Amino acid sequence: MSSPQAEIGIIGGSGLYNIPGLEDVREAALDTPFGVPSDPYVLGTLRGRRVAFLARHGRGHRILPSELNFRANIHGFKQLGVERIISLSAVGSLKEEHRPGDFVIVDQFIDRTTRRVSTFFGDGLVAHVAFADPVCAELAAVAAGACEAAGVRSKRSGTYLCIEGPQFSTKAESNLYRSWGVDVIGMTNLQEAKLAREAEVCYATIAMVTDYDCWHPEHDSVTVEQIIAVLNQNAANACDVVTRAVEAMPRARSCKCASALQFALMTQRDKVPPATLERLRLIVGKYF
Repeated sequence: MSSPQAEIGIIGGSGLYNIPGLEDVREAALDTPFGVPSDPYVLGTLRGRRVAFLARHGRGHRILPSELNFRANIHGFKQLGVERIISLSAVGSLKEEHRPGDFVIVDQFIDRTTRRVSTFFGDGLVAHVAFADPVCAELAAVAAGACEAAGVRSKRSGTYLCIEGPQFSTKAESNLYRSWGVDVIGMTNLQEAKLAREAEVCYATIAMVTDYDCWHPEHDSVTVEQIIAVLNQNAANACDVVTRAVEAMPRARSCKCASALQFALMTQRDKVPPATLERLRLIVGKYF
């Protein structure tokens, strides 16, 4: 593998398409064994660290959550040499305590999607990664510290429920999810977390609350203008938080993310089809 072009990946969600302060900026339009990512990666230096930024839905917000090529997006980061990904995502709140403008550093997920591919494996190679703790605790701690330093109201744990979309929930669904104790609801981050774990890349989500989900009695009175105003404020806060997180990031990883596949590969080595091994070489090559 060539020398890394970036060490930290940043995925921008709704309303976040660039990061002020990024220097030596250039773009990298990549192809992967799983197709083309959402957008060219924006490479540069932020506070002395090499980063790669990807607009999840494409610049201009062109791609539905169900249309996202999650495998290509994560594989592209891997191709660039990224070892950690900070993912920013607009979400709805399922608890009164998470107000519009708050950030939640997610540590758990619930999957309610139905149409998505969320593994690199298959076609003759079976792997089962541990996913009890779906985000990197080390990276989440850095993100939480950055929120505190930036003065952004945040919570250091929470459950993100990922729905298929593109429609929002019904009130019955929203109240069901609240009965489960879920904190926030969105449409994108779970597949990213699963694929990052398989790729042995650290991953953490900063969920940015835009409004209360439809369970809230004041939900229907919220205007589009109010939501856009919160989105813009969240984007400004996210840029500050990401910049601080990048600056505070430890140089070396001490977590287990880098060895997630060590005991996960189940298929007898001489039974793996050559074409499958070639497609996954960047991810599994060190184990073969």
